[in-house]
Amino acid sequence: MLLTKDVTRAGVSGGAIANGGELVMSITGISSDSIPVHPLGVKPLGNQYFASGPTARQSLGSLGRLPDEMILQILEYFDIPSLKKLGITCHFLYAFCQLDELWKALFLEDNLQATAWKGSWRNTVLNIPSGWRAEIDCSNVFSDVIHRPFACTYIALGKYSSCISKANQIKRFEQLSYDDFARSWSSKPFILTDCIQRWPVCGDWSIPELTKRYSNVEFRAEAVDWPFSLYHEYMLNNEDESPLYLFDKGFAEKMDVRIGQATDAVYWPPECFGQDLFELLGEERPAHRWLIVGPKRSGSTFHKDPNATSAWNAVLEGSKYWIMFPPTAQVPGVYVSEDNSEVTSPLSIAEWLLEFHAEARVLPGCVEGVCKAGEILHVPSGWWHLVVNLEAGIALTQNFVPNSHLADVLSFLRDRPDQVTGFKRNIESPYALFEQRLKAQYPHLLDDALAELERRNLSKKRKWEEAIGKTNEAEENGGGFSFGFGDEDEDEIP
Repeated sequence: MLLTKDVTRAGVSGGAIANGGELVMSITGISSDSIPVHPLGVKPLGNQYFASGPTARQSLGSLGRLPDEMILQILEYFDIPSLKKLGITCHFLYAFCQLDELWKALFLEDNLQATAWKGSWRNTVLNIPSGWRAEIDCSNVFSDVIHRPFACTYIALGKYSSCISKANQIKRFEQLSYDDFARSWSSKPFILTDCIQRWPVCGDWSIPELTKRYSNVEFRAEAVDWPFSLYHEYMLNNEDESPLYLFDKGFAEKMDVRIGQATDAVYWPPECFGQDLFELLGEERPAHRWLIVGPKRSGSTFHKDPNATSAWNAVLEGSKYWIMFPPTAQVPGVYVSEDNSEVTSPLSIAEWLLEFHAEARVLPGCVEGVCKAGEILHVPSGWWHLVVNLEAGIALTQNFVPNSHLADVLSFLRDRPDQVTGFKRNIESPYALFEQRLKAQYPHLLDDALAELERRNLSKKRKWEEAIGKTNEAEENGGGFSFGFGDEDEDEIP
C-alpha cells in the first residue's frame, strides 16, 4: 500500500471552492474558516447535494441502506484484523475505518502497551510511522459522522471563552481572608490572583521540566498508565476530539514530594479556605488531591465534585475556561437521573460548546471565567462545572470540606450511600465513620450541622403541606392524609 507522509491540510473558508471544484460547506455551528480540509478529503453530509459525480456511499450495496450512525456502531464490534481488512474494501469504508476513536477503543479494550506514540491511535496500534497515511482520495465521501469529530478538533475555543458579560464573570480578588470566605463566599465561585505565588511549585513545574524529571514515572491519564515522556509525546502530536487528560491521585508518592505544612512542602492548601474537616479521617479519607496535565482541548464535561465536597483548582501553567451553574440549575444538554446517580451529557466538550453554549450562558446563575497561570479557582459544593484547557498546562486540585458545607457532606454520605465514592472498600459506612470523628473532635460543629439538616427537612415538609393544601384544622382533627419524609433519600438544597 502506498504511503504518503505529512498530508497537506490547506484551510478553506465559507463559500470557497476546493477539492476539485466542489463547494465545501461548514457543519452547523463550526466556522469553516478555522477548519482545514479533512486529510482524506471527506466532506460534511450536506455537501453531497452539490456533488457532480457519484458518491462513495453508492458502492456499499445493501449496507448503504443503513445510516452512518448505525454503520459506526457495527464497526465498534470489529477487532483489529477485521477493521484493517474492511478498510480496503471501498473508499467509503476506508474512510470509516480511519476513524481514530475506533482504534482508541481497540487500544484500550485490548489493554495494549505503547512504547511510543505514533501521532494517532491507528498508527500506534498498527505500529505505523507518525504522519504516514495511505494516499487514497475520499473526496466523494460525504458523512457528518466522519467529518464532525475532525471538525470539532479545530473549533476556536477563544470564541467561547471571550466576550463574557459582566453579569456572568466569575468574581476575581487578589486575596481573601477566611472570615470573608466563611461569611460571604463559601457558596460562590471566585478566582484569587495573588494566592499561590509563594508555592515552590509555581515557576518551578512546567511541562518540559516534568518531562525531564519524571520521564519514566507512570501517571494515570484516564484509562491508561503511561510514562510522562510518552504522555508528553501524545500531548504534542494528537488530533483527538477529546484528548486524554492526565488526572493522577497518587502523584505525591510517585514524585516523592511533600504537601502541607512540612518545611520541604512543594505546596499547601490556601489558608483562606479554613480547616478541611475530611482531614479527621486521616488515612481513611477518600482520594482528594490530583495532579492535572493536559493539552489544548482537554478537560472535563459537566459534573459535580464527589461527596458534596468543595474544591479548589490552581493553575501552574496554561489557562482554563470554566463555565459553572448553581446546584439546582437545569444545565442545557445535561440530563440527570431522578435519583441524581447518573449524568448524561454530550460525548465531548466541543459538542457541548457547539450545541448548548450560547443557550447556557444567558441562563440565570451562569458564571464563566478564565483561570490563568498563577491563579486559583474555588468550586463550591454542589456546583455544576465544565472546564477546558485553552492551551497545554498543569494544575493542582484538591477537594475539601469547609465548616459551612459540613451539613451538605453529612447529608450526602447519609442519604445517598450508593453514590458515595473514593472510600476504601473495607469502610462499610463512611457516614458513621465521619460522624464518629466529628463527635470526638468537633461535637459542636456536628450538632450545628445536624440541626441544619433538621431545619431543611422541616422546611421541605412545610412547603409540601402548603402545596397540597393541608390546613391546621385538618391537623387538629386528625383527618386527611399526610406524608412523612424522615430519612427519605432526597436532594438537599445547599
